[in-house]
Amino acid sequence: MFKELKKTLVESYVGAIGLGWLFAQGILHFAFVFTGPLAGWMSRSEYFGLTGRASASPGFLLKDAVLELARSASLLLLGYVLLRWLYFKPLEKEIPTPAPNGC
Repeated sequence: MFKELKKTLVESYVGAIGLGWLFAQGILHFAFVFTGPLAGWMSRSEYFGLTGRASASPGFLLKDAVLELARSASLLLLGYVLLRWLYFKPLEKEIPTPAPNGC
C-alpha cells in the first residue's frame, strides 16, 4: 500500500508540491520566531496606550517565540522525513547478469 502511495506521489508531482509547501511554511514560522515577540510587544504597548494603564509585562517575551519555534521545527522535520521517504532510495546492489553461453 505504501509503495503505491509513494509511486503516485512521486509520479504526479503532488509530493513535490506538498514538500515545497511544508518547507515554505517551516521557513515562514522560523521567521515568525523573530517577528512574533516584536508584534506582541507592539500590540501590548498600543493596547495599554489606549486604555491608559501601565503595561503588565513590558518588553519582549520569550514565550511569544517558543510556539513558532516548535511549529517551525516540526514542519521542517516532517518535510525532511517525507523528502527522504519519497525521493532518496537506498543503494541497491546490482546483480551481475550471466554471460550468454557460447562466447
